[in-house]
Amino acid sequence: MEYVLHIATIAGIFAILALALDLLVGYGGMISLAAAVFFGIGAYGSALLTKGGMSPTAAMIAGMAASTAISMLIALPAIRVRGIYLLIVTIAVQVVFTIVLQNWRSVTGGDAGISNIAPYSIFGVPLRGPLFTVFVWVSCVAWWGILLWVVRSPFGQVLQALRDDEIGAVSLGKDVVTTKLVAFAVSSAVSAFAGALYAHYSTYVDPHTFNITVSIAVLLMVMLGGAGTLSGAVLGAIVLTLLPEVLKFLPLPPGAAAPLRQLTYGALLVVVVFLRPQGLLGRGATPTPGG
Repeated sequence: MEYVLHIATIAGIFAILALALDLLVGYGGMISLAAAVFFGIGAYGSALLTKGGMSPTAAMIAGMAASTAISMLIALPAIRVRGIYLLIVTIAVQVVFTIVLQNWRSVTGGDAGISNIAPYSIFGVPLRGPLFTVFVWVSCVAWWGILLWVVRSPFGQVLQALRDDEIGAVSLGKDVVTTKLVAFAVSSAVSAFAGALYAHYSTYVDPHTFNITVSIAVLLMVMLGGAGTLSGAVLGAIVLTLLPEVLKFLPLPPGAAAPLRQLTYGALLVVVVFLRPQGLLGRGATPTPGG
């Protein structure tokens, strides 16, 4: 039972993170490999502030605020480039973030990380086991609803217009800079929320939990489910969280088990890409405007 709850909790946390990235990738057309940066800011911020005596909820909000502020500093120069150039910028940000976590030992603990983080609590009542899992998925549904409202709002329509034809949107007088900045801000805040949940759930954070491998995994979740479909982001997170666990039950020789599971995992992803290049819930080459 504990194992099932653990997988469900991790899937819910990564579903929130995938929703946040989908706002940028699916609806804004801004490919990013820095999801783990804002995920990590939320986790480390909430961990440090909680250990400093702040309540988990207040620490989570502060982490979200810090993530939003930092995202603005990153987004200001980044949004002036597009496509592969934006991707390169986000990769650089991700690498720098990992280096900072590893070397700012007085704050982050370096490679040793931060341990003994208090569990998340509401009104002083710690959420553990099934209660925390339910809280994670209720939060996921809430963020899905909020982001669905965002992408269907006038702001969301402008964001999608910039994705489809930025030059055309600019010619119509749309504010490119402000729209992209707001998208980055919202995405980073939601990512930090997921990071705070992860920190309080695992009670331990270290730099390797927030490296570029995690950013790639989250981007895969979005693309697998279908970029531009919020429901697809959630489905992609569930599938890529469950799939490695399911493969552990394959009757494989002990010495070859791990490599063969990785091979199977990669092969299945390749098959999906070829058969459903628009993603599991995608409806075509152009992302759908709804959830």
